[in-house]
Amino acid sequence: MTVDRSWQDRYAAKVCTAQQAVAMLSPGRRLFIGSGAAEPVALVEALVQHGNHLRGNEIVHLLTLGPAPYVAPGLEERFRHTAFFIGANVREAVAAGRADFMPVFLSEIPALIRGGGCAVDVALISVSQPDVHGYVSLGVSVDIVRAAVDSARLIIAEVNPQMPRTLGDSTLHVRDLAAMVPVDRPLPEAPPEALDDVCRAIGRNVAQLIPHGATLQMGIGRIPDAVLAALAHHVDLGVHTEMFSDGVMDLAIAGVINGRRKTFNPGKIVTSFIIGSERLYRWVHDNPAVEMRPTEFTNDPHRIARHERMVAINSAIAVDLTGQVAADTVRGRFFSGIGGQVDFIRGAARAPDGVPVIALPSTAKDGQVSRIQATFEAGTGVVTSRGDVHWVVTEYGAVNLWGKSIRQRTEALIGIAHPDFRAELRSEAVARRYVFVAD
Repeated sequence: MTVDRSWQDRYAAKVCTAQQAVAMLSPGRRLFIGSGAAEPVALVEALVQHGNHLRGNEIVHLLTLGPAPYVAPGLEERFRHTAFFIGANVREAVAAGRADFMPVFLSEIPALIRGGGCAVDVALISVSQPDVHGYVSLGVSVDIVRAAVDSARLIIAEVNPQMPRTLGDSTLHVRDLAAMVPVDRPLPEAPPEALDDVCRAIGRNVAQLIPHGATLQMGIGRIPDAVLAALAHHVDLGVHTEMFSDGVMDLAIAGVINGRRKTFNPGKIVTSFIIGSERLYRWVHDNPAVEMRPTEFTNDPHRIARHERMVAINSAIAVDLTGQVAADTVRGRFFSGIGGQVDFIRGAARAPDGVPVIALPSTAKDGQVSRIQATFEAGTGVVTSRGDVHWVVTEYGAVNLWGKSIRQRTEALIGIAHPDFRAELRSEAVARRYVFVAD
C-alpha cells in the first residue's frame, strides 16, 4: 500500500496554541462551535480569554456539553449567541435576552448553513488524530458539523487523541484545516441516570409497542434508557436515530441490536451524534457497526420512512387533551428546542408498520402538576401538532390518538393521566365542550 505522507509537513506547519488560533479570527464573523461532547473546549475558553479584539461576532451551535463562557454578562458587544437547541449552559442567557433561539427542524439546519441563510464563516471543532493518510475524524458529532466544515471559510480544530475515530461521513483531511490545536483531555460525559419506578413503567409500556425486528430512534435521558432496559428479550432490533447513548451500546453488545432486519442501511447503527460515558466513546472508536451521518441524512423523514417497523420514541414537557405536544418551552420560557422530534414522528408515521411515540411522566414538580393538560399556559409553544401525534405513553398506559375525535382523544388521555388529576381534567374538558356531561 502506498501512503502519501506529504500531509505531515502541512500538519506540522499548522499546529498552534489556542491563543494563536483565536488571533486568526476577525470581528463581525459568524462562528460555529462543534456539538455535544465534541465541543472544542480549549478554543471556547480562548475565545473569551484572548478574544479582546473581537466585536460583533455571532456564535451558533447545537447543544454543547462543555462551558459557554461567551454568554456571560458583559460580553454582549463581543459575542451574540444563537442557539439551534438550548442547553443548560446557555438557558439563562436566552431567558435574559443575551442570547437568541432559532427554532428550526434539525433535518433542515444543514440546508440553512449551506444555503447561506445562516452561513458559517469560521468552524471551531474537535477532531481525532490524523490517520496514516492525513484524515481526521469528526468523532462523536457529525450532525450539523458536517455542513459547517463543508461550507466554512476557515476551519480551526482541536486535535484530541481521546476523540474516537468514527466511521461513515465523518472524515476531513488536514489540508482543509487552517490551524490545529493539540489537546489531550477527556470528552465531556453524560452518564446514564438512575431509573425510578415511573420511568421503568413508561419503559415497559413503550416496549410493548415495539415489535421484533423494529428499527429504533430515541434520545437521551431516563425514559429512553428505561425503554432500552425493557428490550432485553427483543430480537433483531436496529437503530436509525439522530443520537444515542449507553443503552444502545449495551443492547448491541448483548446481540439484541444487530440491524439484521433493517430495510435501509441493514446491519448499521446509524446516528449523527453520540453522548454518554467514556466507556461508550471507547466502544464507538473504529467500530464498523456504527455509521455516523449528518442530520440531513439521519433526520430526513423520507429516509426514516424507508425503515419497516420504524419506532420513533420522543419525550415531551406536556400534552394537551387535543393531542398537541409542548417540548421546547416551560412556563412560557424557551427551554430546549425543536430538535428532531417532528422529523422522526412524521417519518415513523409514514414507515410501513411504523410506530410514532410521545412518552412522558404523568406529572411534574414531584406530582404537583399534571403533564396531561386541558390547555397549555400562555407562552407555551407547540412542537408537534395534534395531527402528527399517534401514540402517547405515560406510566399509566399507552393510547393511540391517530384517527380519533377530540372527544375520543380527551377520554383516552384522561385515562393515562395521573389519577389525582383525572377528575379536574374531566371537569375542564366538560367546560370546553370536549366531552359531554353524560360522558
